[in-house]
Amino acid sequence: MTQATPVLQGLPPLLDANTRLVVLGSFPGVASLRAQQYYGHPQNQFWKIMGTLLSPHAADVLATPYAERAQWLLSQGVGLWDVYAACEREGSLDANIQNAQPNDLQSLRIRCPALVAIAHNGGESFKHAKLTRALGLPVHRLPSTSPANASWTLARKLEAWREVFDAAGLLR
Repeated sequence: MTQATPVLQGLPPLLDANTRLVVLGSFPGVASLRAQQYYGHPQNQFWKIMGTLLSPHAADVLATPYAERAQWLLSQGVGLWDVYAACEREGSLDANIQNAQPNDLQSLRIRCPALVAIAHNGGESFKHAKLTRALGLPVHRLPSTSPANASWTLARKLEAWREVFDAAGLLR
């Protein structure tokens, strides 16, 4: 008898009325779901990139408790969400996602009236660019911050992310 893969539920959106750029991932990995945190795997480079781009004290961002980091990110005009609300998946790889249920990405304009751009964090998320482009905003494909994306160096990822954040007017 084969055991069914349980349906996993994603994280709630981290958005507010001042969100200027939404970073859309695919679906949280095992470590992120366990911690109930976006980009909760210690090897994921998301928070290191955010600290480097948006704070003169990047190390402080990494050392800050998640709830404070999340509020700080919102205060910078950056929101987080995933393209999938729920799915079945063994492990953390996007390639293993099955029976995915999408989030209501069309609601982003209402949820985030100050929105100026959308950034897809990785290829699986970018598969939904047709939906996000329908919102009439610039849509960007960014290299995944996941540890599975080892073909890009941190410096190369940082430069790609810097271009998008600069274009969205988020860099001081």
